[in-house]
Amino acid sequence: MKTAVFTGIRKITLEECKTPTAKGNKVLVKVNSCAICTWEQRVYTGVNKVEFPFIGGHEIAAEIVAMGDDVNRTEWAVGDKVVVGATLQCRNCYYCKTGNSQSCEHFDHSAHLEGLPYRGMGGLSEYLLVSPDCIFKYRNVDPNEACIIEPLSCVIHSVETANVQMGDFVLIIGCGIMGLLHTLLCQKKGATVIVSDVNEERLKLAKKLGASYIVNPMKNNIEEEVKKITGGIKAQVIFDTTPIPIVIQDTFKCVSNVGKIVLYSSIHPAEPVLFDPNWVHGKSIQILGTANSNDRDFMRAAQMVSEGVINLRPFVSEVYPAEKIQDAFESAAKADKFRVVVNF
Repeated sequence: MKTAVFTGIRKITLEECKTPTAKGNKVLVKVNSCAICTWEQRVYTGVNKVEFPFIGGHEIAAEIVAMGDDVNRTEWAVGDKVVVGATLQCRNCYYCKTGNSQSCEHFDHSAHLEGLPYRGMGGLSEYLLVSPDCIFKYRNVDPNEACIIEPLSCVIHSVETANVQMGDFVLIIGCGIMGLLHTLLCQKKGATVIVSDVNEERLKLAKKLGASYIVNPMKNNIEEEVKKITGGIKAQVIFDTTPIPIVIQDTFKCVSNVGKIVLYSSIHPAEPVLFDPNWVHGKSIQILGTANSNDRDFMRAAQMVSEGVINLRPFVSEVYPAEKIQDAFESAAKADKFRVVVNF
């Protein structure tokens, strides 16, 4: 089978390796599409440190092609279209056993998955051997869209962490794919969505996707705009989907009393951010973190996409064949697109 392997910074090649065999309680899936996440972009550019050689890819749409003897035939069949996710949780620690596998104590991007020649998440391979615990059925959409179910599942977890309520004012900072997926979900939760970004084209798309208000902080003072829109109370929930440390300071200026700030993105560089603890205490502010997703998030994301509740088509920016994997990563690394998708 073909496998895309990181061999160094800005070096990725397509290698031939042995196709795994399905046995026991494992299924073999053929990967149709794998989207290039920001995490893999950072591996490619050297920001995220891994030990080479490394196999990336975790936004995966696939099809079951073989099943081990112990796989439940009532639930699974050859030909099922599935998304692959939640492969890195140990499913044994305290957090996994209490329904919080997204925060697994042993979560490891560099685990060595069975059937792969090197460490890594493995989605940039023609075939992948997985447990039925880690696959979720989808239907009615193209694999190039279905592979984006994984980031949608992470955003579902984020929105539920914030417990967005009908009638809330929600400020979403950043109009990348994650900010726009937050926009879609919060709008469907009955919130009034305000989106902030410096990219005018992306602001227009946010408006088209359901944002009630858009703000360009390079042209307007974001604090004053949020106060004006909300009648002075500011936003009950703020999602920061950008990696920029200084942007966190803007969230402090725009959050309401008893409001919530969700730090959705990882921060690069990871610099300390100063805040007044008496303000957090006195105004009952909640500062929350969220990362990854769990089985429940994946199931609901797959269902929403399959039934057309969420349309992921606008986020497929480019599609490359696996044979042009280096070109795909060079394009994705420009960071001017939503998702670049690789087809096997």
